[in-house]
Amino acid sequence: MTVEQFDPSNSSSVNDSVKNEASSQTVKQTTTLENPAKVLAAQNAVGASVESAARVGFVSLGCPKNLVDSERILTQLRTEGYDVVPSYHDADMVIVNTCGFIDAAVQESLDTIGEALKENGKVLVTGCLGAKEDEITEIHPNVLGVTGPHAYEEVLNQVHEHLAKPVHNPFVDLVPDQGVKLTPKHFAYLKISEGCNHRCTFCIIPSMRGDLDSRPIGDVIGEAKRLANAGVKEVLVISQDTSAYGVDVKHKMDFYEGMPVKTHLKQLCEELSKLGIWVRLHYVYPYPHVDDIILLMAEGKILPYLDIPFQHANKRILKLMKRPGSSERVLERIQKWREVCPELVIRSTFIVGFPGETEEEFEELLAFLREAQLDRVGCFKYSPVEGATANELPDHVPEAVMEDRLQRFMAVQAEISAQKLQARIGQEYLVLIDEVNELGAVGRSYMDAPEVDGKVHLSDEFDVEPGDQIWVQVIHADEHDVWGIKVED
Repeated sequence: MTVEQFDPSNSSSVNDSVKNEASSQTVKQTTTLENPAKVLAAQNAVGASVESAARVGFVSLGCPKNLVDSERILTQLRTEGYDVVPSYHDADMVIVNTCGFIDAAVQESLDTIGEALKENGKVLVTGCLGAKEDEITEIHPNVLGVTGPHAYEEVLNQVHEHLAKPVHNPFVDLVPDQGVKLTPKHFAYLKISEGCNHRCTFCIIPSMRGDLDSRPIGDVIGEAKRLANAGVKEVLVISQDTSAYGVDVKHKMDFYEGMPVKTHLKQLCEELSKLGIWVRLHYVYPYPHVDDIILLMAEGKILPYLDIPFQHANKRILKLMKRPGSSERVLERIQKWREVCPELVIRSTFIVGFPGETEEEFEELLAFLREAQLDRVGCFKYSPVEGATANELPDHVPEAVMEDRLQRFMAVQAEISAQKLQARIGQEYLVLIDEVNELGAVGRSYMDAPEVDGKVHLSDEFDVEPGDQIWVQVIHADEHDVWGIKVED
């Protein structure tokens, strides 16, 4: 099962505002229990099942950051010889990696735990909701154990406690250097840090994942290199706050292959650019040094694509959110960035109906949207999150008003998006093919991140495979997708 991803903590996984907003009120589920080929065989991560090995089923909920945690756990399980299986009934145990950001995500996680208990009976729970162990065990007292987010060793220890560790598995050597991946072979998420130092009033991520904890830059570069060597064509750099990378360690000097490299986003991008693959940045805050990143984009070192969640435009609402920025300053920076890098595509997300938002403040948001002319935009209605300080704010906006504002916001962005994509007609772009179906090929240009942005459709184009990169001329566009034809060599 694959449903739309929702991650308002960093606002990157909401679909384009011109698409069905209702789909963004669910979480994404990736599971070995329904499509093991996608998880294992397609990645050449395992050989045939080993009948004598202990067998584990796995369900991953939530955002790309959670997906990376799931990949790490699965990789360790396979390395230790556990067999990952495609059904509840074949599994000796099921692990559920939960999402716990909003009420809908909590309910989805609790429902999934309940389903796993009903179908299998032996369930370990990990992930963001695991930080609220009492809430889980009150509803599901029969789970074998609960661990919090990115608690890899604890998860493995729990598995060892309930399932005997395989003595020998001749297929261990078949686990590739890049590990088990839940994404297609040609792109992968690269997580560079955990946690966040911000205290946005609508967010509880720091309470679940802690403060910023940057990975050693040598480890990050090494992982990216292994991915590139394995055939990955695009890495999507993710974290709770990508632009803060290295702040917690005061941007200390580290080493990679004997050479010094500073723990800083700019230096990381410089190193990743040497791999010859697409590098796409997500979850960026508008810190001053982002200007340096735009220069790298203008030089062609990384994709000219910036995912930067503005959340609102009104100064008072931003202050209530404890978010940085003002509309005037943001507009100035956007103009400057586009002057430096005309090809720049900016994705952002916004909240409408935040507590206390007036009609005038919402109109200010619409005015900002019209002036900023952002390329990719997502929007969602404010949703209370248990434990978030925004819940205590006065003057909560009625549901009907929030829905009206959402629809008006979406209408404005749909017009902007349609105009921008119409301007692409006749131009040529390098496209990374994601799939080939009965209608033809579907891919993405540098303007499109997987799952959250638009697509490039190539009708009746079958002479390509996922992971191929081809030049395409755009011949048609709607408000979020484009259609094109392959440019002959």
